[in-house]
Amino acid sequence: MSNSYLQLLLVLVIYIISAISAQPHENYDDSVFTLQVPTLEETNLDNLLSFGYYHKSCPQFESILQNKVKEWIKKDYTLAASLLRLHFHDCSVRGCDGSILLKHEGSERTALPSKTLRGYEVIDDIKAEIERQCPKTVSCADILTTAARDATVELGGPYWPVPYGRKDGKVSVDKEAELVPIGHENITSLIEYFQSKGLTVLDLVVLSGAHTIGRTTCGSIQYRLYNYRGTGKPDPTIDPKYLNYLKRKCRWASEYVYLDAITPKTFDREYYLNLKKNMGLLSTDQLLYSDSRTSPFVSAFTTTPSLFQHQFAFSMSKFGVIDVLTDQDEDGEIRTNCNFVNDYSY
Repeated sequence: MSNSYLQLLLVLVIYIISAISAQPHENYDDSVFTLQVPTLEETNLDNLLSFGYYHKSCPQFESILQNKVKEWIKKDYTLAASLLRLHFHDCSVRGCDGSILLKHEGSERTALPSKTLRGYEVIDDIKAEIERQCPKTVSCADILTTAARDATVELGGPYWPVPYGRKDGKVSVDKEAELVPIGHENITSLIEYFQSKGLTVLDLVVLSGAHTIGRTTCGSIQYRLYNYRGTGKPDPTIDPKYLNYLKRKCRWASEYVYLDAITPKTFDREYYLNLKKNMGLLSTDQLLYSDSRTSPFVSAFTTTPSLFQHQFAFSMSKFGVIDVLTDQDEDGEIRTNCNFVNDYSY
């Protein structure tokens, strides 16, 4: 059986699985729809995420957020990738509870993998405006999750429906954030990490495609350029022309380099095409194409551009509901300031 036939068969299987799984999300209207029990009435959904959660309490929530995200990305397009990454780090520790936003000594925000996170000011700006119009109503976790979606759309990525009702966590521990992948892991470690979050190998490959936008510091890749695995030589898997470019670009560790060297300002499939040309910037990126467990998905996404967009939306829908706190959880709250837990002393 030829490789092209296998790739075509894989594309068909992914389409069928995704289409069947995504059916509950289609054709929803202003009425409340739950992820868990679609037939329940609105009055019975107090402890579930739903698309109409703010329909009565803050109907302007989405328009406020969308306008703010547009304003910020118009000023600095790199914030789109930053918001997506901020969301990833948040959901990767204690679930999507806004704990990455807490600002205190020893919080997730102070951990080593969080040092280069950006976009906090965007969330603060959105939250401040929402508090003016709908005080003590919308959680920071819902704001961050939705901002990541709208930021993706701004650079040409897919739209996916986000259910609301997340509560904000009150705990944020730096040591827990140190477990978040930083781009130096092997594929087995990444697969195990994603599976621990209830995600699949397919989710790993498609969510890695977020690297079609964004950038990283040269310091995070210099070991691949000069001393790969202690050899004193570059990573032999890097395309020679790309290697020369990176060496010229990364004379200083503090410099930034695009994760996608071809179309860094557009959310598209170019990331996967780069992997096939040995132009993956992070080692974890390039390994997706060399490992037999993940390479078929990479090939499928390069073959069918719309497949990546469709599957990314579906996988992000799954990712955004990891271990969320809802109305039924006493450990959650609606922060009035995303940087601090609420003060109940008065």
